[in-house]
Amino acid sequence: MTIHTLTIVGIVLVAWIIAWTFPSVRARQALLLAASYLFYSNWGLGFLSILIASSLLNFILGALLRRRLTSGALWLGVGLNVILLGFFKYLPPMAEAVWTTGWQLELARRIIMPVGMSFWTFQGLSYLIDIYLEEEGNPSLLEFCLYMAFWPTVLSGPVCRLPNMLPQFRKQPVLVWNDISEGLLRVIQGLFMKMYLAQLLASGWRAGEGVAAGFDRMKSGWGAVDVWLLGIGFGFQLFFDFAGYSLMVIGVARMFGIRITENFNRPFLSATPAMFWASWHMSLSFWIRDYVFKPLAISRRDPWWPYVCFVISMTVFGLWHGAKWTFTVFGIYHGLLLVAHRLGQITKPRIPIRPPRYLGTFLAWGATFLLVGLGFILFRANDLSQGLSMIGSALSPDMYRHFGMPRSFYLLTLTIASGYFLFQAGHSLALYWRARYRERMADDRIDSLWKLNLSNIPVTVGGLFDFLAATLWWWLAPAVVALTVFVCLAIYTQTATVSITPFIYTLF
Repeated sequence: MTIHTLTIVGIVLVAWIIAWTFPSVRARQALLLAASYLFYSNWGLGFLSILIASSLLNFILGALLRRRLTSGALWLGVGLNVILLGFFKYLPPMAEAVWTTGWQLELARRIIMPVGMSFWTFQGLSYLIDIYLEEEGNPSLLEFCLYMAFWPTVLSGPVCRLPNMLPQFRKQPVLVWNDISEGLLRVIQGLFMKMYLAQLLASGWRAGEGVAAGFDRMKSGWGAVDVWLLGIGFGFQLFFDFAGYSLMVIGVARMFGIRITENFNRPFLSATPAMFWASWHMSLSFWIRDYVFKPLAISRRDPWWPYVCFVISMTVFGLWHGAKWTFTVFGIYHGLLLVAHRLGQITKPRIPIRPPRYLGTFLAWGATFLLVGLGFILFRANDLSQGLSMIGSALSPDMYRHFGMPRSFYLLTLTIASGYFLFQAGHSLALYWRARYRERMADDRIDSLWKLNLSNIPVTVGGLFDFLAATLWWWLAPAVVALTVFVCLAIYTQTATVSITPFIYTLF
C-alpha cells in the first residue's frame, strides 16, 4: 500500500471509532457512508461516481418494483444491472475479439471496470430479487447506499445480503472484547495467508520459480507432474490470497461488531464437488445457488432439467470472473462435475461393492482434490489453447517422464500443501482433545484424564491445553512458517527473492 492509501485507511478507521459514540442511528450511518466513500475514492473519483450511480439506480428500481411487483419489473432491473456491468467488464474483451483496429477498439480499450463492481452489482441484484420474493427489509436510501459501499467489502467482497447487514447497521454498537479478539485473530490469519503463503507460491522460493512463472513456461513445455502441481499450487495460491483477504475483511468488521458471512470453510478437505462449492467462495456460490440455480430448477419438472441447471449455473459462475473462454470452460467443467456427482449418488445404491467407509471417503476426497486441481489449470491458463494443452499433458502417460519445472517448485508446492493438511489434522485433533477435556471437567474426572494426584495441577495443565487449543493459530501458524523456511533452506542457501503479486480478485 502507498502512504496515501494507508492515510485513507487510518482516517476511515478513526471515523468508524467516532461513529460508535453517536447515539443517533442515522448520524452513525451517515458517517460510516462518508468513510466508505472516502475509502473507495482512493481508487478514483470516476469509480466512486459509478458506484453511487449504481446504488441510486438499484434503490429507484427497488421502489418501482415494490409498487408493481411483476416479473417484468424485475427483469427490467436485472437487465439494467447486467448492461451496466457488461459495459465495463465484457465490452472491452468482446471489442478486441471483433475489431483488430479502428476507433471502436480504441474506445473500448479506454473503458476500465471499477474495482469491486462485480461484487456490489450482485449485491444490488440480490436486493431486487429479494423484493420480488418479499424477503427484504425496506431500507432507507442512506442504509442502502451504505450496504452497497460498505468499505470492508466494497473492493472484493464477500458478497453480502441486505437482510444480514441491515439489522446490524441499525443496532447500537457495543464494545465486546470477544469481538475484538476474534477479529484481530482473523486479521492475523489473513495477513499470514495472503502476504506470506500466497506470495511465496506465486513467485517461488527464488524469483521466477513459482506458479506464475510455471504458467508462462513455453520453451520446454510441461510434464504431467508439472501440470498437476501447477494446478494444485495455483489452487492453494488462490485460496491463501482470497481466503486471506476475506479473513482480514471479516476480522476488521468483527472488531467493530459487524458480522459478515464466512467465505471459505476448509474447501480442500471436501470429499465431493458439491461439498467443495459449499465451502469455496461461499458468498458467491450461495448467491448462484439461490438466485440462479433454484429459480431455474423449479421452472421445469423434467428429470434431466436439474443437470442442465448445474451446467448453466456454473457457467454463470465462470463468466462472472470475466469474458474469457478459460473462465467459461472452467464453469462448464465444474457444472459437469456436479452432474457426474449427482448421477453417482443415484447409481451408488445399485453397486454391489461396498468398500470400508474410511477408504471410500479417502478415495472420494482424493478424486475431488485432483479434479478440482485440474480445473484450476483452466482458470489460470493464459488462454484456452494453453489450458487444454496442459490438461492433455497431465492425461498423457508418456509425459510423466518429463519434468520441466525447477526442483524448488516441487519442494515448495508439496511442502505448503502438506503443511496445510497437517495443520488441519492438528487443528481437528486439538479441538477433539479440548472437547474431551471439557467433558472430563464436567464429570469431575480430571485426575483420571491427566493421571496426576495433585488437584491443582490438572486444572493448570488442562487450562493451558484448553487455551492452546482455543488459540491454535497463535502458536501453530509460526510453526508452519518455520517448517517451510527450514525445509527450503536445507536445500537452497540462497536468499529468497519474492516478488509481490497483486491481489487476484481485484481483477474480477
